[in-house]
Amino acid sequence: MSQETIIEVRDLCNQFGTQVVHQHLDFDLYRGEILGVVGGSGTGKSVLLRSIVGLRQPNAGTVRVFGEELLSLPAERRSQLERRFGVLYQRGALFSSLTVSENIALPLIEHAGLSRAAAERLARVKIALAGLPQDAADKYPSSLSGGMVKRAALARALALDPDILFLDEPTAGLDPIGAAAFDQLIRTLSDSLGLSVFLVTHDLDTLYSICDRVAVLAQKKVLVADRLDVVAATDDAWIQQYFHGPRGRAAAQAATAAGSQ
Repeated sequence: MSQETIIEVRDLCNQFGTQVVHQHLDFDLYRGEILGVVGGSGTGKSVLLRSIVGLRQPNAGTVRVFGEELLSLPAERRSQLERRFGVLYQRGALFSSLTVSENIALPLIEHAGLSRAAAERLARVKIALAGLPQDAADKYPSSLSGGMVKRAALARALALDPDILFLDEPTAGLDPIGAAAFDQLIRTLSDSLGLSVFLVTHDLDTLYSICDRVAVLAQKKVLVADRLDVVAATDDAWIQQYFHGPRGRAAAQAATAAGSQ
């Protein structure tokens, strides 16, 4: 993992009416890392993701991506930069009226200017990358299992060959076996494609099995962002309860056992 910073957030403030979600928040994502972002309910994990990818205008602060200040760029340049992002939303957000192949082909047609035939050929490559069987290409989202929807949404996130992958609760709703398989897929894709990954999660197994660093949102800011062992040792009540409660201990033991095999 490189120490090159490719996302740099400084002094970020997000507010909804009188509710302040983030205040003077600083955050970095390094090239090639998988960063897990955790925090209690209402700490603004998804709000931070949306602020970085351009879906929300923060109330204050700066978001620099690949050295460019995203929020002040002209629309065309900002659009070019945002094409280097791949985003997997919490519930997949696939178009229900389109097949899996058509969902993946859509950004290739709209943003890369490919013909429909070329886009659908490339879509099948992305389907394979995401670990889906080729017969999933012609299915509609309503006929897919929860795990297949996640993989189809991942294939669409990979459509434009992004440099940064944003994942919002990617294993939510999956059974433990499906979640573990999805985690390993993300690790494999990150290693093989050189992806940097911003991963919002509450899944302790994900943190222990694939994340290089963990960032904890608390007190309206990033309280700590470091290796998991450093984060877990931080003197904070929520962190101690989260990482050293029964589920945290079980995840740590499972990771230790897997590492010794």
